[in-house]
Amino acid sequence: MNLRTNPPSIPFVDVGAQRRRLGAAVDAAVARVLNHCQFVLGPEVRAFEIELATFCGAKHVITCASGTDALVLVLRALGVGPGDAVLCPSFTFCATAEVAALVGATPVFVDVDATTFNIEVSGIPGAVAAAKAAGLTPKVVIPVDLFGLAADHAAVAEVSEGLFILDDAAQSFGATFNNRRLGTFGHATATSFFPAKPLGCYGDGGAVMTDDDEMANVLRSLRMHGHGSDKYDNIRIGLASRLDTIQAAILIEKLKIFPDEIEARDRVARRYAQGLAGVAITPTVPAGSTSIWAQYTLRLPGGRRDALAASLKTEGIPTAIYYPIPLHRQQAYKQFPVGKGGVAVSDRLASEVISLPMHAYLNAPTQDRIIDAVRRALKAG
Repeated sequence: MNLRTNPPSIPFVDVGAQRRRLGAAVDAAVARVLNHCQFVLGPEVRAFEIELATFCGAKHVITCASGTDALVLVLRALGVGPGDAVLCPSFTFCATAEVAALVGATPVFVDVDATTFNIEVSGIPGAVAAAKAAGLTPKVVIPVDLFGLAADHAAVAEVSEGLFILDDAAQSFGATFNNRRLGTFGHATATSFFPAKPLGCYGDGGAVMTDDDEMANVLRSLRMHGHGSDKYDNIRIGLASRLDTIQAAILIEKLKIFPDEIEARDRVARRYAQGLAGVAITPTVPAGSTSIWAQYTLRLPGGRRDALAASLKTEGIPTAIYYPIPLHRQQAYKQFPVGKGGVAVSDRLASEVISLPMHAYLNAPTQDRIIDAVRRALKAG
């Protein structure tokens, strides 16, 4: 008789572990909101905006309903629309290009760097040229900070003269570039508080960070239907996009332990790098930067990815592929222009990347189990 049992499954992101750590504090924070009943733009929202601004160094933080809305609000504030081009990487989540289409503009796709997975800066001028050739006016570039690592913001600024730089830090808020936290690069930064993000709430939420006083005022108007001095005196076309007060209360408690979780994520990443050296291409963090490690993503050239995923699944170890189809090949986006020079790296990465479990509460024995399973599978293959 075979008495062997299947190994226990490992969570890809262990939101529950953090919940157990913060349980009483979060419960009390939510109870305060339930007691004062100010569920929309209650005092916790403004308190969280102030604390987040202090954390990242931005002058203004304007919270909203989601990371996608954060991007949309900035484009709306700029008046971006039909005839305008918004440059963004092809190897990223669809929301980055989606927001351009939602305001009537045209996304133009740029390739990414094979090592950092972030926008290939040398491809930005070619995307500007492609936009102009298509009769579009280049207005915005969105350098996504993918998988937790900041884009090369200094280089982006150098080649983006005349463009508004909107940093999409949805996956990387808490990381640093040139020893500064994300939130102060470019003209504005957008982030997400989706539950699986390194700083996530218990639902949807997002924020825009900027040092521009005028833009901050416009964003606050836009998130409230475009109101003016009176809520019934609407001076622009806006949205209903506010961060829920309960979510703000939760995020205040989460922000208190965020620095500790950042250090824990980095320890997990270092153990992966040490344990998987020589069997896979592990992530690289450039000097002067840190990653928040929203994902720990390997590259496996040579068609080995599917076999690894299948092998790990039999051992109760989940994996994920971000992203199996680059945006320029997706049905909703394949009609949009690609920058001159193409997007060959995006195509290649889509067939090679695979992400392992990553979160601040991944203990050493569990991580050793993952590392050992990956090494066995790749050596066997």
